[in-house]
Amino acid sequence: MNNFIASCLSGMHGKRIGLACLCAALAWPALAASYDDAQGRSDELADLSIEELATIQVTSVSKKPERLLDAPASVFVITADDIRRAGAQSLPEALRLAPTLHVAQRSSYGYAISARGMNGSSNSAPNKLLVMIDGRSVYAPLFSGVFWDMQDVMLEDVERIEVISGPGGTLWGVNAVNGVINITTRSAAATQGSLAVLRGASDGGDAAFRQGGRSRDVDWRVHGKALRRWHGETDDGGRVNDAWRRAQLGFRADWARASNTFSVNGSVFRGDLEQPEPGEISVSGTALRLGDIDTEGANLTGRWERALDDGGRLSVQAYLDHSRRKVPPTFTESLQIADVQFQHTLPAWGSHSLVWGANLRHSWDEVENSDVIAFLPAKTEQTWASLFAQDEIALRPDLSLTLGARVERNDYTGNEFLPTARLSWRLAPRHALWTALSRTVRAPTRLDADAFIPGRPPYLLRGGPRVRSEVARVFEVGYRGQPLTALSLSATVFHNDYDHLRTQEIDPSRTFITFDSLMEGKATGIEMWGSYQLSRAWRMSAGFTALHERLRLKPGSNDAAGPGTAGKDPEHTLQLRSHYAFDERRELEVGLRKVAALENPSVPGYWALDARFGWRVAPGVEVSVVGQNLNGSHAEYGAAGARAEIDRRVGVKLVWSL
Repeated sequence: MNNFIASCLSGMHGKRIGLACLCAALAWPALAASYDDAQGRSDELADLSIEELATIQVTSVSKKPERLLDAPASVFVITADDIRRAGAQSLPEALRLAPTLHVAQRSSYGYAISARGMNGSSNSAPNKLLVMIDGRSVYAPLFSGVFWDMQDVMLEDVERIEVISGPGGTLWGVNAVNGVINITTRSAAATQGSLAVLRGASDGGDAAFRQGGRSRDVDWRVHGKALRRWHGETDDGGRVNDAWRRAQLGFRADWARASNTFSVNGSVFRGDLEQPEPGEISVSGTALRLGDIDTEGANLTGRWERALDDGGRLSVQAYLDHSRRKVPPTFTESLQIADVQFQHTLPAWGSHSLVWGANLRHSWDEVENSDVIAFLPAKTEQTWASLFAQDEIALRPDLSLTLGARVERNDYTGNEFLPTARLSWRLAPRHALWTALSRTVRAPTRLDADAFIPGRPPYLLRGGPRVRSEVARVFEVGYRGQPLTALSLSATVFHNDYDHLRTQEIDPSRTFITFDSLMEGKATGIEMWGSYQLSRAWRMSAGFTALHERLRLKPGSNDAAGPGTAGKDPEHTLQLRSHYAFDERRELEVGLRKVAALENPSVPGYWALDARFGWRVAPGVEVSVVGQNLNGSHAEYGAAGARAEIDRRVGVKLVWSL
């Protein structure tokens, strides 16, 4: 049963040589330093300095712009330059740059991504991480997770990705349990002119274009992207049916009128994906072959902001999202979502800085059931309505207290209360301590409550009539600062207390099973990262996480597999990166990742060595060579025999801009 549900969701969704190469690559900048100093390079090659990075404006912590140094949360910012230098070819690959995230690849398009553990369970994909693209939530109400093969942007248009580790329920609602990822693309004014991208690699290739312009005070851009990936292989050389292709078109327009700003963006896409092993499933003794997955979608988002005369600000955002996912022979889902968000940032009043808002979200969900699985009822509508407020109180110049809460209603469990309290203490101009207490939840979904297996009676699985919201109470303590002008450090210690985690229970009649909420547990860990500017040309960064999870069944549960959920998370991860700019045209990025072993199912720990060499061969023309997993292949997630080995990959990319 567990393997069957996991397969359905996945359908949805030479070390020594390598280390020697890393040592050589890290030493190369040191050997070349005297040459580059003699060239008298400009400070532009260093891009943002360590001090400038600390003053980057982030919005995901307080729903208003604030300096990264002042944000009382564990926030890691992935910049546009970070993405370009690493040679990332997809959003999941870009997210690997955040040392606080565990990004595990199961197939060419299947990823499990989480923060602070809970990277899936015995019967579900990861479902406690909220992901947004330009303010549009992309989590699937079917299971609270993300179909990463259905989420894509033109990476050259990404301005930054803010990764918050820890709860974000007060500002962003249910399902922001262990983290929030906020992907922000550049304004149309910042993407004028023409751009073309071509990439070819040992695993496939892609092509993209972008055209930007200005008409009657309206900045606009259009873009298109197409990709193709070949199938992978298992560790014994067998074929994994995970080849896929995808095409996307999108646009954005921005304009201003007096104190009002407007933005509209949208996209359409289609995809065709093979289903990885197992290649067939059995229902009542009949073998059913897995067919190709067809996906399609379209979305449209509009946003209005008004700067008020008293210093406050109003904003309204609305979006429509359509998606369809056909997964033969199991089911086909058609989903429409309408969402409206309102926010009012009040002018400062004494020591108080208040922001409040409301959100209304409605979905129309229709599932074409099969003999394999059914969602009953097949057609349903759901509504989420919420109201939030957060006040930042300046207790004294170096000490601030943030109090906030959200009340959100959903159709399964009614009203949920999501409070938070955060205290920030500026020890010195370059040093800050913060601590936080929060309560957040993951609300049940159709998979929790409405799933029946097989698709017709008698049912082996009969939904989850008693499923409750999964609750997390979180305590955090963090530090962020610059001990030296060229050195930045961040560290967070956290403790999560979970309750009502989902379980899979055998009915007393022993004739069927249901989903319930009879597991609890704790997770304690630390995450830290830092950057050091060795010279104007050379910067190194490092990140480390450690996690200890303990899950246990509550009285009345017979789900023996439930506590093994903790085995899907590594006990520690390590990341090292080195970037060196030889001159105005040539740069080298080298990255090394270490991920500890997973226990359930067993996945050996691994090291991965990546490198990119970029060369601006002419104004507006850049060529880069990217190598990933240069020290050899490895597995990252899933059961042996069904998962793909993540193989060595080498590619060339050409970017032309005018």
